[in-house]
Amino acid sequence: MTVPARGRIVGVLLAAGSASRFGADKLMHPLPDGTPMALAAARALRAALEPAIAVVRPGSAALERLLRDAGLEVAVCPDAAAGMGHSLAHAVRASAGAAGWVVALADMPFVAPESIRRVAEALAAGAPIVAPSHRGERGHPVGFAARYGAELAALAGDAGAREILRRDRAQVRLVTVDDPGVLRDVDTQADLEGEEP
Repeated sequence: MTVPARGRIVGVLLAAGSASRFGADKLMHPLPDGTPMALAAARALRAALEPAIAVVRPGSAALERLLRDAGLEVAVCPDAAAGMGHSLAHAVRASAGAAGWVVALADMPFVAPESIRRVAEALAAGAPIVAPSHRGERGHPVGFAARYGAELAALAGDAGAREILRRDRAQVRLVTVDDPGVLRDVDTQADLEGEEP
């Protein structure tokens, strides 16, 4: 599957993880307001960017339907079990010709659409790599300009784009946001306890 992306910044939602630490189907797990976690993340991404593509693992029919209904293109990554790098590479290959990618995580459902927009705007203005920053801490999603396309498309394993971020940290432009959601990922059910942001 190919997303019509030429010259546009594409939103990527990585939704193919195994959720082994969560102990249940994490991405379909309801947030305190009843919205499935992946759907909340998808809605925020789609509100900020079009086109947006979600990468899922094989056998995720219910999740696929949910994400398609939210307006995302859905790509099934046959190698998703091999790690996040494979999923990200799959999305980048499916959106060849994009001006850049804003990579969001389906287990970070509390990111505000405005934070995603700010990352995309900085990419569009020429920054090579962009990330939001809240209270001095770098968060997600992370944006990559088109110059990183070939490298992203060749990723494998579970490190995702971490090595690119480490190697090219001097290229990372931080955009300050008043959004604690950019730091709040959900790894265990305990991460959902307490007050909503």
